[in-house]
Amino acid sequence: MSDYEEEHERSSPSPPSQHAEPVKVQSCPECGSTRLMRDYECAEIVCMDCGFVVAAKIADRGPEWRAFDDEQRAKRTRVGAPLTYTIHDKGLSTMIDWHDRDIYGKSLSPGQKAQVYRLRKWQRRIRVSDATERNLAFALSEITKIANNLNLPRNILETASVVYRKAVKERLIRGRSIQGVTAAAIYLACRQCGLARTLEEIAQASSMSKKEVGRSYRFLIKELNYSVPPLKPSQYITKFSNQLTMQGKVEEIAHKILAAAKELKLTSGRGPTGIAAAASYIASVLTGERKTQREIAEIAQVTEVTIRNRYKELVERLMFEMSV
Repeated sequence: MSDYEEEHERSSPSPPSQHAEPVKVQSCPECGSTRLMRDYECAEIVCMDCGFVVAAKIADRGPEWRAFDDEQRAKRTRVGAPLTYTIHDKGLSTMIDWHDRDIYGKSLSPGQKAQVYRLRKWQRRIRVSDATERNLAFALSEITKIANNLNLPRNILETASVVYRKAVKERLIRGRSIQGVTAAAIYLACRQCGLARTLEEIAQASSMSKKEVGRSYRFLIKELNYSVPPLKPSQYITKFSNQLTMQGKVEEIAHKILAAAKELKLTSGRGPTGIAAAASYIASVLTGERKTQREIAEIAQVTEVTIRNRYKELVERLMFEMSV
């Protein structure tokens, strides 16, 4: 078979029994030319001489990945559900369904029900074999629970699971609470992925103290040699705008205020939440969608005094004319 030959279904009308049979394309049915070209973008086979579309809507039944040697092909070949780090066995094990029915939907006999019950029980026991897997199963379920409470995206959940797996591999969990390390792993994942979540929010969702979560976070950073980028005030602007239900114009102006403050080096040495809260307050006043300092302070989890101090600095240095 040449490079231009392809198995396809004839484009001319035919009975359903004949339409499903694959036919090898060797020449154009219009001009008889053998110069055929595959158009991969349009999924068509086209004659290069007369332009006749020989076959259309060709389905590529191969994999979506490419491999250049046998080792790479063996690694990328897969079947079944995709792997996930949020389950202790990466989702490779199977679960016996609790419905006592066979593959045809018929109810099982009493003897078969007892046998399936025993199989289900031993499957559940074997799935978590040793203490390490038991620890991992409990910790990953805790990570999933905290992520659901905070409505975190899937990539944060996967990243936090990978961080905890690394800590288990390095034997860093011994002597520390699982809840504290899982909360620290989620906070570390949020910092790595650039998602604005404060330590107070993570601690509140995990029912742990902020001090314990912070201690575990610093311990993971030190032992796993992670390089975490510092938080930027602009990462909190969108979050504050959504929670305060302000218009997009307010968010845009707040970003411009932060950009100007960064050029004047007003953001260095200040807490990112305080600067972002002050910029949001100034933007709300400028656009007429006024929010009180107490409302913004509750959302940003900073004091009203901090917002007033940052607000005065920004107004004086950026020379705003505001009527409060």
